[in-house]
Amino acid sequence: MREGSLSAPTRHPLKWQDAEFTDEAKVMDELERVFDLCHGCRRCFNLCDSFPRLFDMIDASPSEELDGVDKADYWKVVDACTLCDLCFMTKCPYVPPHEWDLDFPHLMLRARAVQFKKGLSNKKQDKLGEMDANGPMGVKLSGLANWATKRDNGLTRKIMEKTHDVHHDAALPQFSKQTCRDMARAQTLDVNADAPAAARKAVIYASCFGEYNDPGIVLDTRAVLARNGINAEIVYPECCGMPQLEQGDLARVAGKAKSIALALKPYVDDGFDIVVPVASCALMLKFEWPLIESDDANVKALSQATFDVTEYVVDIADKEGLAPGLQALEGGITAHIACHARAQNMGRKAQELLKLIPDTDSKIIERCSGHGGSWGVTTEFFEIGMKVGAPVFRDAVKNDSAYVVSECPLARDQILQGMERKAASVEGPGKALRHPVQLLARAYGL
Repeated sequence: MREGSLSAPTRHPLKWQDAEFTDEAKVMDELERVFDLCHGCRRCFNLCDSFPRLFDMIDASPSEELDGVDKADYWKVVDACTLCDLCFMTKCPYVPPHEWDLDFPHLMLRARAVQFKKGLSNKKQDKLGEMDANGPMGVKLSGLANWATKRDNGLTRKIMEKTHDVHHDAALPQFSKQTCRDMARAQTLDVNADAPAAARKAVIYASCFGEYNDPGIVLDTRAVLARNGINAEIVYPECCGMPQLEQGDLARVAGKAKSIALALKPYVDDGFDIVVPVASCALMLKFEWPLIESDDANVKALSQATFDVTEYVVDIADKEGLAPGLQALEGGITAHIACHARAQNMGRKAQELLKLIPDTDSKIIERCSGHGGSWGVTTEFFEIGMKVGAPVFRDAVKNDSAYVVSECPLARDQILQGMERKAASVEGPGKALRHPVQLLARAYGL
């Protein structure tokens, strides 16, 4: 038997339609097998709260082994997982092709599928994840919605805590006054036809966050591509389904994968690159969807055509070269490498992108911010997430940079909230900028 991590990690398709996938007895047997392996290794002790929970339960049991833990308590470990994939990507020595075949995040996903099938998923979180229902309403009523969701609104946030299980102090993204595509239609785009990469064809998948909450990330992506000769259309068929993945609703995710892949098929067939500005959504299109719908040719073709935006800009720089005109940014940059960017197995592309900006100091933080999507704003897990992210907040304060950005916009908001708890903040032009590509846009003077 070869020791783990000597071969590239691989992942198996998720056979979510098979009866065995959600057979609770079989899932509990697999949880027991995997938890016992984790107990014997413990390399993941400093990642998400799943592992401390597991190891503390074992250490407190009469036998100090897994057999002393009540199996009903296994669900506490499942509930604490953020599906960040870092244990699989960076720590575990027993991932496939190792014969022990350990994929902890996808086992947690399978367990959540059992919960969802039994009707035990968090219904309040389910409602939060309906982005294409909440988003248009939030945009239409943005003034009221943004007032109601502000952390200092003691009236509405206490009500939300009871009705939607949202911690009263968790920072929530504000809604835009217009959708991203409406804003894009009102803009005049100046495409640099003389740029080295002008032969490329690309469209930008806006994501629900870009469409409804922060269009600036998407519009800055489009502006950077235009400066580099690419007239990129912004498309948004629907949300990628990451909130449903977190809840174990794999049928919904599969439906979204097939629907979006079909909608983008004309672009993929015509040789367009699909550029995604939000790391979690890029992860879905590139890796999660093909494992959920492994026999769908459109899903597979889309995954092969998809790029995270940092990956895409660096690819342009490496192959054709960027258009000239980048200027230094004063005050320095702190860039957070998001978990779902790391899970794409593409390297530190945000760091490589920021190195393209001349005479600008950039510092990198490569640890989990503790957000975890809708998981990270719940009453049970918000403070746990803040504890997980504490080392990131500490380093961001220490760096004292004019710009603090992340490939995950929600992680960036979490970092700013963590900095606030340490009496620090980001002010000036950097306050509104969440993503590294936006700094490239500013360096171009866009």
